[in-house]
Amino acid sequence: MFLEICITHLPAAITAQRLGARRIELCSALDAGGVTPSAGLIRQAVAALDIPVMVLIRPREGDFIYTPVEVEAMLDDIRFCHSAGAHGVVIGALNANFELDMPVMAKMVEAANGLEICCHRAFDFVQNPEKALEQLIALGVDRILTSGGAPSAWQGLTLIRQLVEQATGRISIMPGGGINSSNLTALAEATGAKEFHLSAKKRTTTPSNKEGLAGLDFEYWTVDEAELTTIARNLH
Repeated sequence: MFLEICITHLPAAITAQRLGARRIELCSALDAGGVTPSAGLIRQAVAALDIPVMVLIRPREGDFIYTPVEVEAMLDDIRFCHSAGAHGVVIGALNANFELDMPVMAKMVEAANGLEICCHRAFDFVQNPEKALEQLIALGVDRILTSGGAPSAWQGLTLIRQLVEQATGRISIMPGGGINSSNLTALAEATGAKEFHLSAKKRTTTPSNKEGLAGLDFEYWTVDEAELTTIARNLH
């Protein structure tokens, strides 16, 4: 079973690698569903880690329907990831009909210039996931991150299983959303998926005696070492 861990800062990425993560998805702002991390963090992660680093390409929180200016920003970020040595990028864009925005998706795949491509959970908002799966295969996308169109992968396991069966190995279906040590094994058995995306996260605080101010929270997300250790132990 292949584990991808979603990470927002370098010490957590190093910890995740040590505890058995096989790949990192690097992002910022987990509370907003993730946005593109800084250039400095991308460079640091690529230099420090031995496992692949996938970079989330998302210019803002909110929906996945992007303006031309936002698309240009995403293309620039993708080209930077290529130059920085990232293993791949995690992308997604929809149109107003909640279909994949295929012209934008094609531009992003082209900008990736051979990097590995994962379609993120924009996929969970499409009206016709079976059609979208075939479109992503035609684009040459390597992987789809999905909760099966539900709040969590466990709730969406029926669709995830159907997508795994439809994919027939042509593209990887990677469940994500609410996955933890208590449901990972059962989810793998129920869906037939081979790789899984999780954050294994907990809230922590900076080493400060001061209290946070309005809009300045001293807490942040980091890897829950006990949880990730339990998951890794259950894989063996």
